Amino acid sequence: MERQNKITESDSNYNDLEQMDTHTLLSNINKEDQSVPISISESLPQIEALVDAVYVKLLRGGRLFYIGSGTSGRLGIVDASECPPTFGVGDDMVIGIIAGGDAAIRKAQEGAEDNMDAAWLDLQKQEISEKDFVVGISASGTTPYVLGGLKVCREEGILTGCIVCNTESPIAGFADYPVEVVVGPEFVTGSTRLKAGTAQKLVLNMLTTSVMIKLGRVKGNKMVDMMLTNQKLVDRGTRMLMNLYKWEYNHANELLLKYGSVRGVIDFIKN
Repeated sequence: MERQNKITESDSNYNDLEQMDTHTLLSNINKEDQSVPISISESLPQIEALVDAVYVKLLRGGRLFYIGSGTSGRLGIVDASECPPTFGVGDDMVIGIIAGGDAAIRKAQEGAEDNMDAAWLDLQKQEISEKDFVVGISASGTTPYVLGGLKVCREEGILTGCIVCNTESPIAGFADYPVEVVVGPEFVTGSTRLKAGTAQKLVLNMLTTSVMIKLGRVKGNKMVDMMLTNQKLVDRGTRMLMNLYKWEYNHANELLLKYGSVRGVIDFIKN
């Protein structure tokens, strides 16, 4: 595993970064970032297969788990935490787990990623079963924490996927639905919080957004199940109803607050 030639660790296409002025730094970073969506487009068939597989599991009452370490783990937690307020699902439908536990969200726990057994122990605490789906997130595709977790999941008959940024990685070998987005060398050699992290975030966006749409959590192009947790979201929901039914603001707002969501009002009108 350690001898694998990792594209994510290859030398940057730029040198003498410290001698660049601010404009040059920003221009070069931006230039590199623009290559990420192109790389993702080449992986769309893999992403499509992953979305459809996850959708089936969630449709049948299963859960989606992300496992990762460092930046990858944090990205999984961010995506999972945004599903309830955006789509109105329970906070137990999409769950992010990071090596080292919650302390690693804010402060790096670098050694935690080397434990091959820890991810499965973390998943067992969530009473994982064959109804669920596990996606491992790792830029290198070699992180022991993720590798060990996916390996045991496969042994236990739990479907797995991964989001990695190297080809033919060990982690992809243990994923039933691998997604490999090869973004090439980082601007700062080996700093996978840059292009690799951006690629992972975009794929995660695509995964949960597509699955939630397929589950009926979007109507037209609106987040009809979003939680009304602040005034901005209440205002957004009110305006959705205004546009949908040609109501005045106060009337739409009153019904929204009464029924708790845009979908709640829509269901009331239907009945």
